Amino acid sequence: MIITMALHPMGRIAPAELEAVVRKLLAVHSVALASIPLLFLGAWGMARRLNGPDRLSWAGLGIFGYAVAAILTGAVFDGLVEPRLLQQIVGSEGPTRDVWQTIMRYNGIVDSAFVRVYVVAAGVAILVWSLAMVKNKQMGLGVALYGGLLGVVTVGGVLAGILRPETHGFALVIVGEALWFLIAGAALWREPRAPSGVTA
Repeated sequence: MIITMALHPMGRIAPAELEAVVRKLLAVHSVALASIPLLFLGAWGMARRLNGPDRLSWAGLGIFGYAVAAILTGAVFDGLVEPRLLQQIVGSEGPTRDVWQTIMRYNGIVDSAFVRVYVVAAGVAILVWSLAMVKNKQMGLGVALYGGLLGVVTVGGVLAGILRPETHGFALVIVGEALWFLIAGAALWREPRAPSGVTA
């Protein structure tokens, strides 16, 4: 996610830059699409480790699966559909060009909606996992507090309309969620495995 955001082309594109931008869009979104299954597998491993009788960790995984479906769809619209639309816009004129530009704007609206769903659903999943960490006394209080605060701020900010995809705050939330996963993954790596207990 962080690599895709950092390398994503921004701003107006000159016709001479089109092919380079198309290649870059395809490349960065291919990285994102390839990383999504790995992210879900990591989340599954965390849910398995945090498992308890209350099944909070599995509820978090179910919600995160919803988030993953949304970001997968958004990445397809932004990284695979948009480059083709850009080529159609540059290669057409007059009313046909206007139609392609309208489709391009619609594509952006759809992509933005899927990104919103991802951020909110991932925020809720992180909040649920953080509750499971506190309840099961696993992975440290710091990770849980960070996740809880991040989840509340994310969901509240998006629902209140303060955090929107076109704002810098929204990008910070996505980076914040990615960092939480890195911190949680590092905590899992350090924490010794408990004896086999409740299984899914």
